[in-house]
Amino acid sequence: MSTTIERPRTDAAPAAPRKLKRQKPRKTVTDWVILVVAILIGIGIAFPFLLILINSFKSPADYNSGGPLQLPTSFYTDGIVNFWNRVNFPEKLWNSIFISGMVALLSVVLSVLNAYALGIGRVKARTWIIVLFLLANMLPQEALLYPLYFMFKQVGLYDNPWAVIIIFTVIQSAFGTYLLSSVYGTFPKEVLEAASLDGAGRWRILWRVVVPISRPTLSVLLIFFFIWTWNEFLIPLTFLVSNDNQTVPVAISALQGDRLMDVTTTSASALLGLIPTLVFFLIFQRTLTRGITAGAVK
Repeated sequence: MSTTIERPRTDAAPAAPRKLKRQKPRKTVTDWVILVVAILIGIGIAFPFLLILINSFKSPADYNSGGPLQLPTSFYTDGIVNFWNRVNFPEKLWNSIFISGMVALLSVVLSVLNAYALGIGRVKARTWIIVLFLLANMLPQEALLYPLYFMFKQVGLYDNPWAVIIIFTVIQSAFGTYLLSSVYGTFPKEVLEAASLDGAGRWRILWRVVVPISRPTLSVLLIFFFIWTWNEFLIPLTFLVSNDNQTVPVAISALQGDRLMDVTTTSASALLGLIPTLVFFLIFQRTLTRGITAGAVK
């Protein structure tokens, strides 16, 4: 009998390499401490908003019996309705949107023009001019009230929304100029030289090259200028004395009397004043995030 010996096959496909699983780094004690501190800070920030939300839909009887921390026993909306009708809230809302929107747009445009001259144009005494813009932004508003009051009285713009728009445009653009001058000071010279070789003038370089590249930073400034102007109180209170021109923060302050204050109606007014800025922030949240992280990753 003949026997056959089978040889092992050498043409078998090689075994596929095993995929190495990436081990997640273990969290250290420091990481857990930072996480706990961040959660506590978040709770502390959210607590006032939660308190306003609870008391906005609480009746005065519930507030007097249970205090500010107890949940309402019934859904009470009279506080919102009373504030809406008492101050003509749609009118105040439009005043705030108009003033804040105009200030945001004009401040960004003025900041771009100033920063283009200081950061890229390299004017003489550039450093001292930027320091003056910074000092102007640090002046307290109380020190500006009387000179501004006298000036706008003379030109006939007192009790006019444009007085507040002009004031805050100058104030906000001082900060915008200081910030954008630092950004434009590090602008790539190769891009500007290439644009000038193609025949572009200064204005065309500004609007076709500099502005599109710095659009994320300008978007962040636009959002911040809008929110900062919306929350301003002292200057609108001083320069907008008639009821038709007042903004939302000034209208909210009208609910506080010398001897009596309706807490539930005041909470409802604070909620109505907070909702527009919250909606504005949520709409432009992605734009804000992109603008802040634009220079972090090349």
